[in-house]
Amino acid sequence: MKNTQNKLSSQAFVAAAYIKEIGRGKEGARDLSRDDAYQLYLAMLENRVSDLEMGAILIAMRIKGESIEEIAGFLDAAEAHMQRLQVGSDSTYAPIVIPSYNGARKRANLTPLLAILLAREGVPVLVHGVCQDPGRVTSAEIFSVLQIKALQSIEQAQQQLMATNLAFVPIQVLAPAMYRILMMRQILGLRNSTHTLVKILQPFEQPALRLTSYTHPEYQVMLDRYFRELAPQVRGAALLMRGTEGEAVASTGRAQRIDCYWQGECETLQETTTQLIAEPEYLPADTDAVNTAHWIVNVLDGKVPIPANIERQVEHCLRWSKKLKAEN
Repeated sequence: MKNTQNKLSSQAFVAAAYIKEIGRGKEGARDLSRDDAYQLYLAMLENRVSDLEMGAILIAMRIKGESIEEIAGFLDAAEAHMQRLQVGSDSTYAPIVIPSYNGARKRANLTPLLAILLAREGVPVLVHGVCQDPGRVTSAEIFSVLQIKALQSIEQAQQQLMATNLAFVPIQVLAPAMYRILMMRQILGLRNSTHTLVKILQPFEQPALRLTSYTHPEYQVMLDRYFRELAPQVRGAALLMRGTEGEAVASTGRAQRIDCYWQGECETLQETTTQLIAEPEYLPADTDAVNTAHWIVNVLDGKVPIPANIERQVEHCLRWSKKLKAEN
């Protein structure tokens, strides 16, 4: 008990009343208000919640599932607790934010290709995510082979965006307190609400275009309601799609539906295709970082065509990034 207490701030947060609401199982639990969710998650980020209470909160939320009010409150706390980036006003594009937390298992991870294609068009692109994930090939590992380093400060990220339009920032640099909660999966063996939050972060001061994805239908329903009803309009727009192995990059097989959310409205940019595009022979021969990076170089050099679905995704991103900048 003494070691746990030493970890806590002098203003320890008593979470029992919150746990009583969310911890009654899937049928009996009650949702928190946006303000209560904000206060609870802020205390978690500030390390004012004991280890025992933290475990109870994470498991209770995992069983209950997050409401849109809770997600909104959690995200309010997360963005209030992190440093913001600011890019110059000379670009004709609003910044684009690409989360990368899943990597590749069966198919090559082409998130780095998407980011580079956008950056070379003049768009400031921030990719954030984990550096390693056992059993998966992360964007960070592919970027490393491509000589794009994981940056170690927000200041470095801003300089890199100005110099090359592309920056990869590990989540432990972008939001260290969120990283601590994210890594509790290694202790509890379960994902927690932070795995959803990191995919919808907007780390810029100015409006930005967020690329977001979901893996299960219930998250699509929840994120649809959040972006329609509660997402702050001043934070920009979001493109939502079913993830390719969890990544917010278009599949090289069947194209996913892409919805754009802005100012409380939803526009479907493309529908899911029923026809499977034949997997071309020119895709990476293996999913490892070296093979994927070498293949990306060949695409950028024009030796290999850009996959059609990714090319269309780039077009959607460019159009909305330019629209956002023009409107603001």
